[in-house]
Amino acid sequence: MKDASVIIGLTNPKSPTNVGAVLRAAGCYKADAVTYTGTRYDLAAKFQTDTKKMAQTIPLSGVESLIDDLPQDMKIVCVDFAEGATLLPHFEHPEKAIYIFGPEDGSIAQDVADKADHVVYVPTVGCMNLAASVNVVLYDRLAKQPDMIQSDEHIRQNRDNKNKLRVTAKTSA
Repeated sequence: MKDASVIIGLTNPKSPTNVGAVLRAAGCYKADAVTYTGTRYDLAAKFQTDTKKMAQTIPLSGVESLIDDLPQDMKIVCVDFAEGATLLPHFEHPEKAIYIFGPEDGSIAQDVADKADHVVYVPTVGCMNLAASVNVVLYDRLAKQPDMIQSDEHIRQNRDNKNKLRVTAKTSA
């Protein structure tokens, strides 16, 4: 992971469904790896729902610590409902970052948040699940890139093979 630009760090995830959806999000939004701590996921991994088989192309690994052994230029970004956190729409994403998310039934550890370069939150009413949070943060990162691709060719290359939808010109009445 020395050459990684975007890593997703999951704190003791419990749901294989969410981890599978996180892997799919990682593939859709150009994350390089997914790491996790704890043992709950390992116990439930046989029920994983990685529908796009991203685990074959994006490394998924269990680690003791999400923040040890990171490249020196990688910033730590914690994502949680934390008092004093930065609103995601106002956040400028670093070039290289590990985005750390808390467990579905808890929060990021205070000592991890204390070592973070940034702590951000997604402005919602209530909490989203883990996979939804990862999707929103990675979408925000990609959408704020100056080289965002906007073309019909990009759409054709990336949409589902059964999707042939086109926007037709509207006439005024």
